[in-house]
Amino acid sequence: MNKKKSDDYRPRLKQYYREELRKALMKQLGYDNVYQVPRLQKIVINVGLGEAVNDPKILEIVNDDLARISGQLPVRTRAKRPISNFKIRKGMVIGLKVTLRGARMYEFFDRFVNFAAPRIRDFRGFSRDSFDGRGSYNLGLSEQTIFPEIEYDKIKKVFGMDIAIVTSAKKDADAQALLEGMGMPFERTK
Repeated sequence: MNKKKSDDYRPRLKQYYREELRKALMKQLGYDNVYQVPRLQKIVINVGLGEAVNDPKILEIVNDDLARISGQLPVRTRAKRPISNFKIRKGMVIGLKVTLRGARMYEFFDRFVNFAAPRIRDFRGFSRDSFDGRGSYNLGLSEQTIFPEIEYDKIKKVFGMDIAIVTSAKKDADAQALLEGMGMPFERTK
């Protein structure tokens, strides 16, 4: 059976995790088994689009930008119940989301930490308080312009997004050790 070159490809961050970081985390966290060490499971990018109710063209613009950022087509999220004050009916498209796993997840995380995060205005690191108690980290971005895939001159709509980084860690401290080991910049403690 002939293997293609694309079969041999492994993201840089995934390779670093398997060869170096996993062993270091085993020692640091005191685990005996390799399978106990926390790892990235998925990254979910969510964009809420309440204004798409009035202007459906916004949905296509945001869809294209989100696909460019993530490398994967977004899924449309629909309203579960009607909200009359916001003119939302049940089943209406009110957002987009992308769930990244495997190689795309590692590629996105690498680009986000090394290229996009330093471009955030007045960036001093991500908050250590954004863990959810079960090993996942959640953060919000106010605009998509920090990503190098977005050409600043061609922006038609500025939008924010929520990013959830889900790990297999049982405790927040373990998840923080994993993310720090992978290069995620956290705020300095005082």
